[in-house]
Amino acid sequence: MTSREPRLDHAVLASLALAFQPISYYRVTPLSYRSTPLGMGFGRSRFSSPDDGFKVLYLAADLTTGIAETLIRDRFENRRRRRIGAAEIARWGVTRVSASRPLTVIDLRTTGLLRLGISTDAARAKAHHHGPHLSRAIHTMSDADGILYGSRLTSAACCAVYDRAVAALAAEPVTELLQDASLTAVRDSLAVELVMSA
Repeated sequence: MTSREPRLDHAVLASLALAFQPISYYRVTPLSYRSTPLGMGFGRSRFSSPDDGFKVLYLAADLTTGIAETLIRDRFENRRRRRIGAAEIARWGVTRVSASRPLTVIDLRTTGLLRLGISTDAARAKAHHHGPHLSRAIHTMSDADGILYGSRLTSAACCAVYDRAVAALAAEPVTELLQDASLTAVRDSLAVELVMSA
């Protein structure tokens, strides 16, 4: 355990465990990975392993959140012109993912972080300094399949699933995000303009 590793109370952690079965949750992914819709790699994200000890797959309850968390994020802060080129969106795809059984997840959507004595930055800050260390502690101290949390961008539910539970997931074929029938409504909800010539 490193100095940055949080010390979690086992009883509190167990009390936050929840049976959760995602059905038709969204995953927005580069089209270049369309042949492996549940593929994962090591990276630096909110709940990724800080030492590449495990992999994480992220799912969102709705397409708006999936797009906000992958394509939009903070790119339009303090900008009046909120435009994104069709050529960029054309590089992305979307799939829906469902679990064949309830997953055991640690629920951090409400008071979970407060009860654990962990900075709320772990799930809600722009920077990912605290989340990976919390995730490693959860992965090590429990048999949880993942973490359930609220998107800091839309407040909708998101689920980070550990690689040890991905066998319980099934994904629909990845389709082109640009051709998704609900893309216009999503763009409107995020106040983003699609620029065809960009």
